[in-house]
Amino acid sequence: MVDILHKVGVEAPSPDRVYDALSTIDGLAGWWTTDTRGRSSVDGVIKFTFDSGFVDMKVLELQPGKRVLWLAVDGPEEWVGTKISFDLKQDGDYATVLFKHQGWREPTEFMHHCSTKWAAFLMSLKSLVETGKGAPHPNDIHVINSKH
Repeated sequence: MVDILHKVGVEAPSPDRVYDALSTIDGLAGWWTTDTRGRSSVDGVIKFTFDSGFVDMKVLELQPGKRVLWLAVDGPEEWVGTKISFDLKQDGDYATVLFKHQGWREPTEFMHHCSTKWAAFLMSLKSLVETGKGAPHPNDIHVINSKH
């Protein structure tokens, strides 16, 4: 199994604003994809829709100001069964986000693409919290020669 790992510092007085952006439908729609709907509560399912498809995430864990954990239950075959976590901690004037997309069966070309996209979306999360404006899909950075 292989994982995608990223670390991002977000200028914020506490991890609470970052947590809100990770744990509410409006927050998620502000940095990942504008087409976000569902139930953001433990055992709830959130559907994230993009031009190229969708992914359904079951919420496994919500620890205010500390951790968000999802399980991909539908969507791209390579994602189903993987877990996505956001661990938060305060470091001075910054809330640190430790991101992990774990459980990939092998490092495919699609995984390389997703790693780059996750980095771009984490920068969107940072921008949302710091400035009030993120770059969610469909206004995200395109990393290949199509709308992905």
